[in-house]
Amino acid sequence: MTFRALVGIRDVRLLLVGQGLSWVGDAFNPVALSVAVVLSGGGAGELGVILASGVVARLLCSLVGGVWADRVTPHRIMVVADLVRATSVGATAVAFAVVGDPPVAVLAGLAAVAAGAGAFFFPAFVSLRPLIVPEEGLQSANAAISFLQSSAQMAGPVLAGVVVAAFGSVPGFAVNALTFAWSAVCVARLQARSAPGASRRPMVAEVREGLAEIRSRDWLWTGLVSAALFHVASGAFIVLVEVTVVRDLGGAHALGLVTASLGVGGLVGGLIAMRVQPRRMLLWAFVSLALFPLFPLAFAWPGGLWAVMALGLVAQAGLLYFDVGWQTAVQQGVPRDRLARVASWDVLISFLALPVGNVLAGPLSERVPTADLMTGIAAWMLLAGCAPLLVRGVRGFVRGGRPRSDATDEGVGQASAAIAAS
Repeated sequence: MTFRALVGIRDVRLLLVGQGLSWVGDAFNPVALSVAVVLSGGGAGELGVILASGVVARLLCSLVGGVWADRVTPHRIMVVADLVRATSVGATAVAFAVVGDPPVAVLAGLAAVAAGAGAFFFPAFVSLRPLIVPEEGLQSANAAISFLQSSAQMAGPVLAGVVVAAFGSVPGFAVNALTFAWSAVCVARLQARSAPGASRRPMVAEVREGLAEIRSRDWLWTGLVSAALFHVASGAFIVLVEVTVVRDLGGAHALGLVTASLGVGGLVGGLIAMRVQPRRMLLWAFVSLALFPLFPLAFAWPGGLWAVMALGLVAQAGLLYFDVGWQTAVQQGVPRDRLARVASWDVLISFLALPVGNVLAGPLSERVPTADLMTGIAAWMLLAGCAPLLVRGVRGFVRGGRPRSDATDEGVGQASAAIAAS
């Protein structure tokens, strides 16, 4: 499906317009929060507590959010989640405007509410797309969403910096709250509605059903194990990139250039995913993921800012192409009434693995030279990211269908689901 045909669908236009502005608004919150905390006399300790509360809330709410997104119409979950986030961020703006220096506990609680609502929003957002886009247009839709998100991640911080610098942190929070409200309005106008879900069962049983869907598909469970291992290295690399670029490659200006190159890479990856749609989509998604290790390797050889920027662009393009292919495969290969629960497991695994890597970055950097450490991270990413290519279900997954192994395992999946419900 062409992009022109895709945006000709009313619900798709509403979703893109609503989310595009919301993603721009998302960039205002971290900028406004950092400035507000520092200007009110706080520092890294206070900011760390606030951010950590959001991470914990998202972890705790992730699986529950997936269950509810499968229980009811996804768009309803998204509307409620957006309104909750708008209220929470708006309350943060009021707290700084009225109190001036609100207690850290209050700010942490509001951050936790917003992050918890986000944990409900994301799986519903994933499961909504097959309801508004024809199956043959899913990859184009996912690519358009990735392209739009990358664009917002480039433009948002720039706009946030200008607004917060000129008017202060309170208007920054207000912009973020308004964009959440705008997203809620757009989603509420969607005409697509899912069929009523199955009768409700205990929460734990429904969570286990999502896990059973994963275990019954070799391409799915190996992909998630691969993601967990890959994200451990990513967590360490995220920390090391910022430290190494600032320390060795030119300071804050160099870090801005590297970040911009990653944004351009995301745009390139999204554009390629709109046009290049091979039949064996999952196979080529994992092949494209093999490009990402070029980014950490660039710090070891050839080194230098321009090499890091160039290979970072290529790496990010490969990562975005993989992400589009993976999301499309999950949307096509998992039953719609369990899709949100599978997506929530995906988020949970990623969020658990990333902090592990964050924590390991410091001790590793103290004991291993930077070039050797970056080479090791690149090798780890290559092995973890490409291991699923050895799985028959990954190589055999075809667009618009499922791997042959899934057809034979359908009975196993149903049996596993029955066990999970018992």
